[in-house]
Amino acid sequence: MRTMDQIYVNGEFIKPQGTDTQLLINPTTREVIGQVVLGNEEDARMAIAAAKKAFITFSQTTVEERSEILQRLHDAVLANIDDMAEANINEYGAPKRSAIGRVKLAAANFLDTKQALDNFEFVRYIASAKVVSEPVGVVGIITPWNASYSQITAKLAAAIAAGCTVVIKPSELSALQTEQITQAFHNAGLPKGVINIVNGYGHTVGAEFTRNPDVALISFTGSTRVGKEILKSGAETMKRVTLELGGKSPNIILDDADFTSVIPVAVAQGFTNNGQACVAGTRIIVPEHRLGEVKQLAKSAIEAIKVGNPWDEDTVLGPIVTEKQYLNVQRYIQSGIDEGAELVTGGLGHPAGAENGNFVKPTLFVNVTEDMTIAKEEIFGPVLVVLTYKTVEEAIAIANNTNYGLGAYVHAADLDQANWVASKIAAGVVLINGAGFEMKAPFGGYKQSGIGREYGEYGIEECLETKTITGYAVK
Repeated sequence: MRTMDQIYVNGEFIKPQGTDTQLLINPTTREVIGQVVLGNEEDARMAIAAAKKAFITFSQTTVEERSEILQRLHDAVLANIDDMAEANINEYGAPKRSAIGRVKLAAANFLDTKQALDNFEFVRYIASAKVVSEPVGVVGIITPWNASYSQITAKLAAAIAAGCTVVIKPSELSALQTEQITQAFHNAGLPKGVINIVNGYGHTVGAEFTRNPDVALISFTGSTRVGKEILKSGAETMKRVTLELGGKSPNIILDDADFTSVIPVAVAQGFTNNGQACVAGTRIIVPEHRLGEVKQLAKSAIEAIKVGNPWDEDTVLGPIVTEKQYLNVQRYIQSGIDEGAELVTGGLGHPAGAENGNFVKPTLFVNVTEDMTIAKEEIFGPVLVVLTYKTVEEAIAIANNTNYGLGAYVHAADLDQANWVASKIAAGVVLINGAGFEMKAPFGGYKQSGIGREYGEYGIEECLETKTITGYAVK
């Protein structure tokens, strides 16, 4: 069993003051594979102090210097791809191909931000004023367990590009992955104190980040409940806050779509990251008169998916991250059954041959109504619900009938109609006809899915303060 008993502060690996430990359990086997010693509030304050000191000089670096740092960070992450992918598989349960893709995405975040930085205007002129963008200060980064690598690098890249220093609190469930990415950052050779990483709980390390007056901005990805707590706590010091929170993303299939090809795509969009993704298209909205066709196509697509050992090359869905999350998904499936939804495939329990891990049967419900729990709440597992509509306007109303507004999907043969529907959906990102995410474009949510935007130039802007100067050319 591996024990991790170091945090990263001021360019050095040191033992934390905290003594609490978190066991790390392989979700495929439910075997203990490690433990991490967690930092506490004192460790968080030490990391913040290091970042504050480093900010004095790092905030004065040139665009060229920061661009070169982003390149080094990219190269360092890619150089550690094998160990990082292995940690993602063993600790999180990501299928092998997905794990490799996750590391590549994490590295690519640095190059995408580098491109945005190289074209970013830190000084602009508006009428008689000079408008200057300056780094906001120390950025507190708090990331979830479902996308540890990419969330850390996206937020870190924006902060570095802006000239900010950072303190990072990854999920305590991602300590193996944290160890690997921290080593990569260390290998990149940044100035001391620019990057500081403290393992710890949200109510200790995360809370200190949020209330500490020396942290100027909190960049958080996680649940809506925790995001609201951060927003309240950060208000005490008038902290800037960027929140990327939960979702219940709709996937509207218009009547003219080729259902034979589209329904398997919609299933895949709903099962993104094993359903453990806030942008997963878990509400499939289809014409009422084609429900029978949808049932058969979706059932066939789901039952063709291999669920199992994430090390197998052909595995599509691995295990749920923890037994607690597995049981939570089971409760939602039971809720769907109890509230009268029709279970088409999947259901309670483990898939055959996968009884030892946190494996969930990929599940499909139809005849779901908007008032059902499974239609309203974020399940965070491979569970899809199908709702029906009579008119396109009704489909849009169903899509928008949610507290969330992060992602949405539209499928149609008529591209003009698809774009019109996309324009009516209250969501931060809409993907049409199977298009992928553009990682250089802004990402964030409407309503209770968040505040602010990340990625590309929008991510950099979140890490900047704006100063207006007049009379700058008057003698």
